[in-house]
Amino acid sequence: MLGMAGGVSGAALLGACGGFSTSGGSSDQGGGGDDTLTFTTWGTDAELAGFRSVISAFEKAQSGRKVTLNVVPYAQMFTTIDAQIQAGKAPDVFRVPYYTLGAYAGRGQLLDLSKDLPSDISSRFTDTAWAAVQGDGKPYGVPHHTDTSCIFYDKQAMASVGVTPPTSVDQAWSWEELTQVMTRLKKTLPQGKYPFAYNWQGNGVTRWLNLLFQADGRFLDTDLRTPAIDSAAGKLAVDFSKSFFSQGLVPPNSSVKSTTLAADAWYAKTVPVVFGGAFLLPDAASTYQGDWSVTFAPRKVRGGGDFGGNALVATATTKKASLAAAFLEFATQADQMKAFCAGASLLPTRKDLTQSGIDFVKRPELSPIFLGQAQQVKPQDAAQVAQPNMAKIITVLKDQLDKAFIGNQSTEATLSGLSSGIASATSA
Repeated sequence: MLGMAGGVSGAALLGACGGFSTSGGSSDQGGGGDDTLTFTTWGTDAELAGFRSVISAFEKAQSGRKVTLNVVPYAQMFTTIDAQIQAGKAPDVFRVPYYTLGAYAGRGQLLDLSKDLPSDISSRFTDTAWAAVQGDGKPYGVPHHTDTSCIFYDKQAMASVGVTPPTSVDQAWSWEELTQVMTRLKKTLPQGKYPFAYNWQGNGVTRWLNLLFQADGRFLDTDLRTPAIDSAAGKLAVDFSKSFFSQGLVPPNSSVKSTTLAADAWYAKTVPVVFGGAFLLPDAASTYQGDWSVTFAPRKVRGGGDFGGNALVATATTKKASLAAAFLEFATQADQMKAFCAGASLLPTRKDLTQSGIDFVKRPELSPIFLGQAQQVKPQDAAQVAQPNMAKIITVLKDQLDKAFIGNQSTEATLSGLSSGIASATSA
């Protein structure tokens, strides 16, 4: 589904999806023999603890086999991987955001796992997750976890305007209802404060696409190359997001090129509402001063959201393809994925776990909110974002949306700029 033409540098994609913080540049002890895999990742403390648990269980199950874990800060992750690939010293396995996977696969740098994974492994995952690791009908990784944006809110602020946020996904606010609630909140706030912040800063600009998907639109046609954003749905999404600024519902300095993350504004209580992923739960539980909860993202024609998170992949040059595939298969077994996601506040990609649910270690009562929101993401949405030229498309989104939000560029000019920019990105 990815259409593996073209390719871009993974170093250009520096926007974490599930785990923004990193933990040192350390390397666990391990050998380098034929029975030892090398695995490079970044991660929060909870994610790294989860990976070490998976490795320990794998080593016990595969007597005599070892996995050497190399931890790299996120800001250095893909420059490190790129340099190692160029030098012929790539790790056997590494972790990669879904929207970066297509670029590596498009350059022939990832192992086609068709022959090494169990033939029925696709039935393990949701259709959306499996679509995100496919290229020309071949798996170039396994979907390890996902995340998607919901709405974090201060309970006292909502109570002050007599609003009880939706508690089921089929009752999620419409765009019009979201605007009404935020307008009511705005009237209660002092000068210089705003109702909410949207989490589209930096490479998180892909989360603007949530609005496009909610309008039942696409930014790429089904060939995953031809621009499709200049449409009625595209106009709805641009007009709606521009209204956040024109109506004073978001801070004027919270556009897509802002260096301040939306969550930081919420922690600082500059805004009482913020869009954010489940990976924020541990920090919010320990950092936010006040009583807070989470509700679903809004809907227009349909529900929609971002397919964040990461896959696990093997490099094309590994000499341990079978062992690498065995590790990837093991890491996505039910017990391993459930423990990892619960501990790190991330969402599973397995069908059985999305149906039965998991309980996050932090704020477990909010787990169904994020699971329900993740089920609003459609396979065609994930496949577009995993397109090999996504880094270039991200730059187009940043430039055009910033002009629309704070440069007073018209919706028509914005859609035209987005369409031509996407066409240039996918034709390279």
